[in-house]
Amino acid sequence: MAGLADSGSNPDVDLLYDINGLAKDAPPWFDRIMEFVGEYGLLFAMVLLVLWCWWGVRRRGGEDAAPSVAALAWAPLAAGVAVLVNVPIRGFVERPRPFNDHQGLEVLVQGKTDYSFVSDHATITMALAVGLFVANRKFGLVGLVIALLEGFCRVYMGVHYPTDVVGGLALGTAVALLLSPLAMALLTPLTRAIERSPRAGWLITTRGRHHVEEGRVAPGARNGAQGTSEERDLAA
Repeated sequence: MAGLADSGSNPDVDLLYDINGLAKDAPPWFDRIMEFVGEYGLLFAMVLLVLWCWWGVRRRGGEDAAPSVAALAWAPLAAGVAVLVNVPIRGFVERPRPFNDHQGLEVLVQGKTDYSFVSDHATITMALAVGLFVANRKFGLVGLVIALLEGFCRVYMGVHYPTDVVGGLALGTAVALLLSPLAMALLTPLTRAIERSPRAGWLITTRGRHHVEEGRVAPGARNGAQGTSEERDLAA
């Protein structure tokens, strides 16, 4: 894989210079924004998107609340699993960062000493996006756009080749989709159990809890009504 970066005529390297060249032409303040967005901002946006979707699911309630929350819980878990899978991949490929092999790049983030393939940022955001898509397609589509923007930013910042990003997007997608059936089989019973819990049920849904509370009072009311009926019968 490292051989992909050996020639400047390689499309991977050409695209790297084309995208990273935008950083050279941009004003310094814009590069600082892109540095923050690419390093932290889009990851934070993905987390907020998952939380926003969870908030909507619990407010809506319904029978699909527990499976939906299970899918949302799988999103960050999938991201974590994908990063763990990437550890041996990086060690096997051992692809240096592009700024180590190519001159003239505008590197916006310093201190990157690990290997380049595949991009952890692209892997994490894509795994979150695909996991989110499983739970809610509308939110998932927004997440996919964020993941693609993350990949673009990593190349713009000069810390990854385009193929590093493509590999990360593919890895995040594969882990989130292939392990989703197993994850849902394990997480859905857990979220249903939490939904039935009087203390933790709010994590799954806010709908129906009032009915449960009313149901706890109702038996007493029915008993009272029965008692009145029995008193009337005795009086008769």
